This record gives sequence, C-alpha cells and structure tokens, in this order.
Amino acid sequence: MPYKDIPKSVEEFMGKIEQKCGSEHADWAKNFSTAFANTLLTTVKRHSDGTTFLLTGDIPAMWLRDSTAQVRPYLVIAKEDKDLAAMISGLVKKQFFYINIDPYANAFNEEANGAGHQSDHTEVNDWIWERKYEIDSLCYPVQLAYLLYKNTGQTDQFDDSFVSGIEKILNVFQTEQDHTKSPYRFERDTTRLEDTLVNDGKGAKVVPTGMTWSGFRPSDDTCQYGYLVPSNMFAVVVLGYIEEIFQTVLSNNQIVAKATTLREEIQRGIEVHGKTKNQAQETIFAYEVDGQGNTSIMDDSNVPNLMAAPYLGYCSSKDETYLQTRKTLLSPENPYFYEGKYAKGIGSSHTPENYVWPIALAMEGMTTDDRKEKERILDLLVATDAGTNLMHEGFDVDNPNNYTREWFSWANMMFCELVMDYFDIRVEK
Repeated sequence: MPYKDIPKSVEEFMGKIEQKCGSEHADWAKNFSTAFANTLLTTVKRHSDGTTFLLTGDIPAMWLRDSTAQVRPYLVIAKEDKDLAAMISGLVKKQFFYINIDPYANAFNEEANGAGHQSDHTEVNDWIWERKYEIDSLCYPVQLAYLLYKNTGQTDQFDDSFVSGIEKILNVFQTEQDHTKSPYRFERDTTRLEDTLVNDGKGAKVVPTGMTWSGFRPSDDTCQYGYLVPSNMFAVVVLGYIEEIFQTVLSNNQIVAKATTLREEIQRGIEVHGKTKNQAQETIFAYEVDGQGNTSIMDDSNVPNLMAAPYLGYCSSKDETYLQTRKTLLSPENPYFYEGKYAKGIGSSHTPENYVWPIALAMEGMTTDDRKEKERILDLLVATDAGTNLMHEGFDVDNPNNYTREWFSWANMMFCELVMDYFDIRVEK
C-alpha cells in the first residue's frame, strides 16, 4: 500500500528544514517540503511480504538506480524512525529479488505482467521492464544496503537473497572484464541509436583493461566506448562495501577475496587507462575509454558521473585530477555543458540540446566546498522549476518553462539532498 499520510518524523524534519531556511530562503523550504513529501506519497508501494516497490515517477516501473537515490535522503530520519527504516530495508529486499531474477536488467515491473520493452532482442521475461546492462544498476542496491546499515544499524536486509545477489553481481563484474566472453547481447528495433548496441548487440569493440564493461550509461543511453569510468569508480567503492559487510556482519571469506581482487583490478584499470589530457594538456579523468586508446572528454547529468566522484566516495573533492576534471566538465570542452539566459550546467544526450538537468546542478552543488556556490545553485533550481515547486529531468537554459518529465522523483530528491547538504545534514557514509 502507498503512504496515505506523511509520517510524523518526516513532517518534523520538513519543519526543521523550514526553520533553517527562514525567511531568507523560504522558497527553498517550499520546494523541499513539496519534493520530500511527493516521493513518499506518489512513488512508494509497500507490499504485504515486507518488500517495497518504488515507481521512478511517470514511468510505471522501478529502476534499481533511481529507487536508491529516491530514498537516500530519508536515511537521516530512519535512524530514529524504525518504520521508515523498515520501508527502506524492504526496498533493498525488492532490489535483490530483482537482481536474482536477472543481474543484467536495469528496470523491473511491479508484477510479472510482461509490461515494458518485451520486443527487445535480448533475454527478457515478464518481470523485466528493460534489460539495458548498466554497472550502476548493480552498485546502487549495494550502496543502499550498506548505508542503511551504517546509518541505522539495521541488518535484516543482509538475508540469503542479498548473499546470492552479491554473488551474481561479482560474477557479472568479473565476466564483463573480458566482454568477449559475455553472454549479454542487446538490440532494439529503433531509429534512436542511443537505445541499441552496435556489432550484433555486443557494443563497440573493447580490449581488457581491468575495468568492467557497461553497455549503457546511467542515462540509459548506449556507451560510445565500453568502459564507463565513473561507473567503474562507483564499482570500486561498492566492492569495498561488500568487503566490509562480509567481514563484519556476514562471514564469507570467498566473497571478500573475490571483491578485493575485483576492486584492485578495476582501480588499476582506472589509473592506467581511465585518464586522458584536456585541451590544456592537464591530466583528467576520461568519461569512457575502450582500452585501445580511444577516450571521451565529457560528462552526463545522470549519476554516477565524473562530477559525482567525491559524492560517491571515490576520491576527495580536493583531489588534483578531480579538480582538473571538474573545471573541464564545466566548460565548453564538455559537449553537454550548456549556458543560456537563465542557467548554465550539464545536460545529457538523453534530452534536447541546451537542456540542463537539476540532478547535475544538485551534484555540482554537493561536490563543492564553496557555500556561496551551493546557495547560487539552490536559488537557480527554485527559480527554474516552472512554478511547479518540483524538479524536472531537464529544462531549457533560455526558457525554463520548457522542460521534460513533470514527475521525476530522482531529481526531486537530489534537490532535497542539496538543501540538506547546505545545512550540514548528510547521510553517514
């Protein structure tokens, strides 16, 4: 059943944020309360078996990635609210239920109803909405399980389904270190090239680097080159989480050893193959590489992206390579950096030219130590919401009344997390 009313703990937290915003930032508080409540009231469905299904918003399916980001800010309240913690634990259990069905799928149906992209040329079943393989789809559920434990002490999410799901995740990451040995293929009958893989569904050619291959970006758009560096950064972080979980909560030396080996190999791959030079000949992180010398200098709005590296826990926000990368991404050298009359920021191949994303703006704010810059971005986000008090997928830098996706819960919660960050309220990592 969905929430019919906002839990008291959430109401109190929204009041706390409103008080902190005061009259100076009353518009932040209004958007925060609207967005923070919207996710609980419109996307959360708690099932009788104790699991939780989360709609992404205006698409009737659950994404492994989006669903984690949608509830992450609630973790700071779940410390004191056992029922909210149980809702989040139920989401982890649902995520791992899906991973055990198919670790290559990115989005699932609430029931085995055959909805979604059933005509794609890949191994689909009635549970799967879409089967685009994305590394981050396997990283996010591990992150949520770990953060729930670190913030609340809860461990019931580490059940048998979790263990078998972790084994599948490690096997996929290992298999995709040499994509020529992978069983995964994906093709879609479409004129939109971003929605299908070339080379008979195998994707562009890559050679082994130590990193693990991804067919698609977190935008659900195809990778130009197969090694998506920010997603490999995320994999390094969550493999460390797996090591800790199976050393301190669960006991499985075999899983620890496999996770450690993968983490070390992927990290070496990033160090050796995941960097390039910008126009100023400074060393920066590449967005994608293929192990054959081809690299891309860009960033996409969807997280994990390069901008998010400190947020994910991969590196410090003061890391020299990260700072050079950040400067490059927030410049015309990034083909998806747009600047117009009302806004500047990072957009995506997923939306029209000159559309920037609130998710990317929020991430830009959460990865700077400059409080004034955080304030500027928050002011920008509320000024460009087209009067809805909610965030959208992307909006036109020259006319914010032109936007995509009226109901997009991930973007709403990223805005909320930036407001919390401004007031030094953060999820414990």
